Amino acid sequence: MAGIGFALRRLTSRDDLLGIVQGYTHSAVVSSGPWLFTILAVGSINLFGIYLTTVAELITFRVILIYNFAFSLAFSGPVLLVATRYLADMIFRKEVEEAPGMLLAAMVLLLGSQAMIVVPFYLFVVDLPPDLAAAGIVNYFLVAAIWLVNVFLTALKDYRSVTLAFLVGMITAGGASLWLAGVIGALGITIGFNIGLGIIFFGLIARVFAEYPYRIMRPWRFMRYFRKYWDLALAGLIYNLAIWVDKWVMWCAPEREITAAGFVTYPAYDGAMFLAYLTIVPAMAIFIVNIETRFFEHYQRFYRDIEHHANYHRIDSNHRNIIQALLMASRNVVILQFCICVTVILVAGRLFDVLSIPPLQLGIFRFGVLGSLFHVLLMFVGIVLAYFDLRRVMLLVQVVFLLTNGLFTWATMEMGFAWYGYGYFMASLVTFVLGYGLCAWYVGRLPFLTFVQNNTSVR
Repeated sequence: MAGIGFALRRLTSRDDLLGIVQGYTHSAVVSSGPWLFTILAVGSINLFGIYLTTVAELITFRVILIYNFAFSLAFSGPVLLVATRYLADMIFRKEVEEAPGMLLAAMVLLLGSQAMIVVPFYLFVVDLPPDLAAAGIVNYFLVAAIWLVNVFLTALKDYRSVTLAFLVGMITAGGASLWLAGVIGALGITIGFNIGLGIIFFGLIARVFAEYPYRIMRPWRFMRYFRKYWDLALAGLIYNLAIWVDKWVMWCAPEREITAAGFVTYPAYDGAMFLAYLTIVPAMAIFIVNIETRFFEHYQRFYRDIEHHANYHRIDSNHRNIIQALLMASRNVVILQFCICVTVILVAGRLFDVLSIPPLQLGIFRFGVLGSLFHVLLMFVGIVLAYFDLRRVMLLVQVVFLLTNGLFTWATMEMGFAWYGYGYFMASLVTFVLGYGLCAWYVGRLPFLTFVQNNTSVR
């Protein structure tokens, strides 16, 4: 699934600054497109929308978007990871004829299962006008659909069309939302935002079908992977729950707010954490362009030489190269993310003044930035575990992340406002230390895993 990374690496290897800027910009969009799109579009809506509609209308839209992003990502995890594994296996076998059918079947499965959650929620749990509830449901489906199409993006080679889809969608969402905000308030903002999401979704899915121009065949064949890779599906659910559990816990804080429609939220915590997550975008971009591609080359050589019956010296040399590549990658990411983390923490006060962000969020934001430092490292550990098919280990790490993030956040919430955000930071740190230790132990024993533990012929 590192396909687009090689195309972007060639772009950054050009002997000019523009190639480097273009390469990492495209990589940032591929790795964090939905997140960047949402932050920039919502930021522009909040900045200019205050002159066009009421604060209450803006809050209603923002809460709808937070709920839709949280629950669509959390509950779509199993389908996303199983679809990723199925697509990766097809690409490995060079038999991608079933890709379009799998995408459509996964879309039906995802949206059908999500409908049983989102429709009753908007119709019976919260108190919204019918038209706004319908717009919220459509927004949920569009967000969930983009999560799924995102699975295919790293396998594409046309990175320009991906960036263009997000750029046009973001501009359209911001413009349409502001235009409709003064006419029909929160409903107009949501409809305008849905138009932008629709452009992104149809632009991306058109690119996928252009990349895989095959007729629909055996669309439901991937369903057997849910039984074969149940632990992978469960890991997808647990990990996405772990990402959001601290926000849900903080919605029980004494400072939480309940909107007129019945949504429970804590804007100070949610807003600070969302901004903190932006600090991981550079690391994600570098991971796709440089780290994953270099690691993948050594990874592929290790298993290819084994298939060609290489001698022990060659296998051992390839094993050492994998370890060296991972160590170099770890060093580069740690240095980059640490520098970003320290810089952002030091300038946070001034940054909040410029952006007119309430200083109440400053402490939470700084803890969030520290937590994001270890969270992004934990993400890379999970990717490495997935590469070596260590699904049970990955599941264990995600369970620990879920439990620690929930428990630590609850404990620090009980300790008072000064400790808000500390639970997420500690959970990310503890889980990363555990995940890194397990990853290092298993990768260090890679030949044994390959020839003995994962070899069904010797069991």
